[in-house]
Amino acid sequence: MAKYFDVHPENPQRRAIGQVVDIVRDNGLIAYPTDSCFALGSQLGNRDGIDRIRAIRQLDDRHHFTLVCQNFAQLGQFVLINNAVFRAIKASTPGSYTFILPATKEVPRRLLHPKKKTVGVRIPDHLVVQALLAELGEPMLSSTLLLPGEEEPMTQGWQIKDELDHVLDAVIDSGDCGTEPTTVIDFSGPEPEIVRRGAGDTSRFE
Repeated sequence: MAKYFDVHPENPQRRAIGQVVDIVRDNGLIAYPTDSCFALGSQLGNRDGIDRIRAIRQLDDRHHFTLVCQNFAQLGQFVLINNAVFRAIKASTPGSYTFILPATKEVPRRLLHPKKKTVGVRIPDHLVVQALLAELGEPMLSSTLLLPGEEEPMTQGWQIKDELDHVLDAVIDSGDCGTEPTTVIDFSGPEPEIVRRGAGDTSRFE
């Protein structure tokens, strides 16, 4: 059964954040709001968490998982970025973007695209997520909470608790959350490629 945390969107309660992070560190799987929509999250090295996310979303091994990072210093440990890409990403973060980049050896092999050896990264503009990441002290493995056969991600914390109670360990609710996933930009090739048009403006990448 998932624990339900009602967290203030502007002043996240430290006690609640600490309890959620304890669950994540204990190999738990959480649902949490972001600046685009709800997401599933687990600790980076949590093999069971990866399998549970794959099962909930019915994902194959070509799916790009995302490392949700607190800041650029953290992001730079896990992906390879040249100067031009650095400037483009820096101008768009924090925000509703996911960037696909070649991974460093810090990223567990199970998270990598099997052929490209790439991974998704993002820095969200959301106070609750930033509080979680600050307490956790490392990126969180993440994936949009979009259920199989559904057109849009789930948007209500109570609904997520009701429908996914048996497969999650915690649900964070901090009020209204967007319905549009992140915009995904692939920087692993010679030119940036818009993989998914979502909440982030794509004009600077076209």
